[in-house]
Amino acid sequence: MRKMTWALKTWALTGLALAGLALAPAPATAQEWPTKTVRIMVPFGPGSTPDIVARLLAERLQTKLGQTFVIENKPGASGNTGTDAVAKADPDGYTIGVSIGGPLAINTLLFSKLPYDPEKDLAPVTQLITQPSALAVPADLGVNTVAELIELIKKNPGKYNYGSIGNGSVSHLSMESIQAKAGVKLVHIPYASSPEATTSLIRGDVHMSILPAASVLPSADAGKLKILAVTTAKRSSIMPKIPTLKESGIDVEADAWMGLIAPAGTPDAIIAKLNRETIEAINQPAVKEKLAAVIMEPVGNSPAEFRARIRAEIGMWKPVIDAAQIKIN
Repeated sequence: MRKMTWALKTWALTGLALAGLALAPAPATAQEWPTKTVRIMVPFGPGSTPDIVARLLAERLQTKLGQTFVIENKPGASGNTGTDAVAKADPDGYTIGVSIGGPLAINTLLFSKLPYDPEKDLAPVTQLITQPSALAVPADLGVNTVAELIELIKKNPGKYNYGSIGNGSVSHLSMESIQAKAGVKLVHIPYASSPEATTSLIRGDVHMSILPAASVLPSADAGKLKILAVTTAKRSSIMPKIPTLKESGIDVEADAWMGLIAPAGTPDAIIAKLNRETIEAINQPAVKEKLAAVIMEPVGNSPAEFRARIRAEIGMWKPVIDAAQIKIN
């Protein structure tokens, strides 16, 4: 009798446990995601171009998906700090990030050690935008084309310098590539930001710079600077009259792209939904208009295509960095 009672109790407890499991809330599926606030990490400060894009995206996703998308700015270490925050977040779809070519690709070549591995610790979602950089000179330098600029440098070796927005930046690496292709040598003067470098260029403290087109276009329109070329593979639809470096006889190509990332291990179904919703968002006419105002164009591609872009960026800049022996630490 005792054995029977014990068996009945065991059976009853087991049944209650199974019933409890059946009633327990199931993990959120991709169809249900998001069911709570989503954080978008930005590895640069408020007002930076990644911050601008992240806020445009957050507004659209919030409206479409019915949950709050909040921006968290985590600047530091050339974008590594905020990108690392994404890499170390729970892979549940509730922490994502907007990052750029530096912390996703170039920094693997510049830093002796990163706190994360972009290849292993991050899941690419989609490339968000492409942004042309522009080769600009002071209006009174006396040149109107890239060919005239190279000729001037060759006639006066050791006389000219260039500004950039920091060691290892696309601004820096693009000018190093131009020097190598053209067979000239310039003095590099790094600045902390695009506004500082632009101001220095206008004053004539530096003789040329490759900077985000949005930074120099207003001064070019005001007659203070001349834009000689853009660095993208094809002419910008926003600045169609400006030739590319390749058209100008210098085989150098670069753009200041940025993309959406998530922690590695984020469910494929959530990545797919996020990819689909993001591409739809950045191609909304109102968003495209706001991007065009800061000389950006939407891209929107698959996670695999974005991964390939990151790998290609590393392959493109490695020989430049090695040849110039550029290291941050």
